[in-house]
Amino acid sequence: MNRSFNVIIEKDEDGYFIAAVPSLKGCHTQAKTLDKLMERTKEAIELCLETEDEISQNEFIGVQRLVVSV
Repeated sequence: MNRSFNVIIEKDEDGYFIAAVPSLKGCHTQAKTLDKLMERTKEAIELCLETEDEISQNEFIGVQRLVVSV
């Protein structure tokens, strides 16, 4: 059975890509390249699914950027 997961990807100040899977609590990883990040993210999802009791069924709406005065 195949399942789809939304993945949020960011790049940190050191150049590493960071992936987080919002529907799986604590499911995140990092890598130096996007290809390696996707490989590691799949592995992280598989590991999280093995230990996760309940998977969030939230509906993905989108990503919004906000500007805040500081």
